[in-house]
Amino acid sequence: MNSTEVYILSGFLGSGKTTLLKTLLENERFLGRKTAVMMNELGKVSIDSEVARDEDVALKELLGGCICCSIQDKLEGQLQGLLLNEKPEVIYIETTGAAHPVEVLDAILSPLFADQFTIKGIVTTVDGLRWRDRKALSPQLQQLLLEQVRHADFILVNKMDELSESEQSKIIFEIQAINPKARCLLTNYSQVSIDELRKLTLSYAKQTSATAFTQQALNLTTFVYQFQEPVSHSGFEDFLRVLPETIYRVKGYIKFDYSSKPYLFQYSYGMPFYMKEEMNLPLNLVFIGENINWSEIEEKLKKLEMEFKNQKENE
Repeated sequence: MNSTEVYILSGFLGSGKTTLLKTLLENERFLGRKTAVMMNELGKVSIDSEVARDEDVALKELLGGCICCSIQDKLEGQLQGLLLNEKPEVIYIETTGAAHPVEVLDAILSPLFADQFTIKGIVTTVDGLRWRDRKALSPQLQQLLLEQVRHADFILVNKMDELSESEQSKIIFEIQAINPKARCLLTNYSQVSIDELRKLTLSYAKQTSATAFTQQALNLTTFVYQFQEPVSHSGFEDFLRVLPETIYRVKGYIKFDYSSKPYLFQYSYGMPFYMKEEMNLPLNLVFIGENINWSEIEEKLKKLEMEFKNQKENE
């Protein structure tokens, strides 16, 4: 099954996300790929969606909330509909300016279809003037700007022509100190070589095996594990206790040795949550973390499955 590429366009309000999206869509028309766009607005009326109105582009609008918090369920339904009905080769997700990158990834990667995606990367646009003057913003907004930069794979700093050379140098230095792994470009109107953008993200996509895949982005990484067997609940709890602190989210469906139906499982800030389901669902667990050796996580989960299988055979 072919995997659908997903690009996440992040950045504060007015930083150049929509201008970048327009350029990317023009390139997709040239390539002839089947393309879909999801645009998220906090208000009840879409402001930017006209940029994606084209008979060749499937457009889904998510209004009245942020995809990383209040309308996650709506996002999951829209994405599932896109995959079933449109079967796009690539999806661009333009987030609200208030969206946190970790939360956005968490919202997108439903265990029902996460194995059908290749997350190509988070492209963050930064308003150079706002970054220069960010100390005048509230502490919460300053922190959001930092987080959007810290978790990006590719960073475009706009309004270069309104900054002096010394200001440009200072901004590049500050951003690279926060995120030394991401490519950072100073530009105007989100002008960037699309080939360069695609080459950077493509080189990090990596398929690991038939039962699990890893998206090796520059900072945040995602991993999907597909269970073939139930596992011991106590063994799974032991596994959770030694998870690295930089695993930020785990969610999905897992079946334990004592139950015929799976449990919905969610893990955030070190806290696990279980809820029994009434139907059989794909036994996928989706992980989001930073600087994680996913092969070690995969081996531990395989060991849990093997222990249950051996126990069943010996009974």
